[in-house]
Amino acid sequence: MWIIWALLAALSAALVVVLTKAGLKNVDSSLAFAIQAVLILAITWMVVLFQGNFSEVKSIEKNAWIFLIAAGIFTTLSTLFSYKALSSGPASYVVPIERLSLVVAIVLSVIFLKEKLTWQLVVGGVVMVSGAILIALSEPGD
Repeated sequence: MWIIWALLAALSAALVVVLTKAGLKNVDSSLAFAIQAVLILAITWMVVLFQGNFSEVKSIEKNAWIFLIAAGIFTTLSTLFSYKALSSGPASYVVPIERLSLVVAIVLSVIFLKEKLTWQLVVGGVVMVSGAILIALSEPGD
C-alpha cells in the first residue's frame, strides 16, 4: 500500500509545483507560502480530528517532539527556499535540482537510520544527480 501513497504524494507534489509557479505571478514567495500554510494547518488538523487521533498528542515522547519540531522547521525552510527559486526560475529547471533532496535523503537514511545501501539505490542516486546536472547546465527555455 505504501507505493500507492508514495505515487499519490508524487502526483500531489507535482501539482503543487505547477500551481505554485502559476500563483507566484506578482505575489511574494513568502506571502504565497504563508497563505498555503494556513490551509495546510487547517486541513491537517481537520484530518486528525476526523480520524480521532487528537488524544494521542499527550502520548508523544520527548525525542519524537524534538524530531517532529526540527522536521517542521526544515519543512518550512525547504518550502520557503523552493518558492523563492520558483519565483525566479522555470519550474522544469528548479524542481530537478530541488529534488536532489532525494539523494541527500538516501545518504542520510543510510548514515543515521542504518538503512541498507543497495546497488539499486546507488545507481538510482547517480542517475538522479546526473539528470539534475544535465538540466542545470542546459539553457532554460522560458
